[in-house]
Amino acid sequence: MRSRLSLLADPMIAVLAIATALAFIWPAEGELRGKAQQIASVAIFLLFLVNGMRIARGEILRGFVNWRFFLPLALWVFGVMGLAGLGVSWLATGLLPPLVALGFLYLGTLPSTIQSAISYSSLAGGNIALSVVGAALINILGVFVTAPLFALLGGGEVGALGHEAIVRIGMILLLPFAIGQALQGWSREWIIERRAKIVWLDRVVIGIAVYVAFSGAVEQGLMQMFSGWDWASLFGLVLGFLLLAHVLTWFAGGVLGLPRADRIAFLFAGAQKSVAIGAPLAAILFVPDVAGFVIAPLLLYHLMQLVLAAPLASALDRQRI
Repeated sequence: MRSRLSLLADPMIAVLAIATALAFIWPAEGELRGKAQQIASVAIFLLFLVNGMRIARGEILRGFVNWRFFLPLALWVFGVMGLAGLGVSWLATGLLPPLVALGFLYLGTLPSTIQSAISYSSLAGGNIALSVVGAALINILGVFVTAPLFALLGGGEVGALGHEAIVRIGMILLLPFAIGQALQGWSREWIIERRAKIVWLDRVVIGIAVYVAFSGAVEQGLMQMFSGWDWASLFGLVLGFLLLAHVLTWFAGGVLGLPRADRIAFLFAGAQKSVAIGAPLAAILFVPDVAGFVIAPLLLYHLMQLVLAAPLASALDRQRI
């Protein structure tokens, strides 16, 4: 299991690397950009349709019943982490291009991961049932919360969330998820049986969203805007945000008086951030000229959280022996 959770064994890293490299080598420009955006929208619709089919309604209900865990987790993931992202965004202003600095706020308002939060919680001896339900519910809530929270905290930097963006979120994210929930009685078992293959749908859709976003940023001169100092600043700020998030989340679990297994579940669901929601949502909220800059901190955070999570989970597991 440890080998499967290692950084080099995670196929998502390869997908992100290929999508980013392809955007730099052959960016979607002109008429190709419009077609690429249409393909991304269709792919995102399909992804959330499948998500609606595979997340059991019973899990959602059980999560709401266990409000003593879910409510603090939701407040932490969106409230505390959102404000932390705003603070890092202020620190980044003047050090990085404005849209990249704004990306830290976007990062802070995103929900946590599902797959890796559950896997690392299991490896560390955490409460797997809470990890499954908590991470799933936080991701569902993120579809509703992230965009308005980002607009609220961003203020003048972001502007009001436009009617068109709300409609696109409803049509491309919420509608297919609702359809998937309605079809779940007939489709969930079929989806679960093909889970190993369907997981590649997540990766391909994220890769498409990242490719479209970075194509726009490349066209706007991403490489010319970024100096060596800019890359070093971005790396340092993301690393600092990541370490702070994990330390404070672990401390918060202790303050809440959670049992050790629940505290571990809270740690990985509270400190990790989801590129599976972040990349598709950015493709809906922002034009490609903007999206590529905004998701830069997210992609680096995702990579670093995988680097940190495996040894952290192993250390937590050793402590319980």
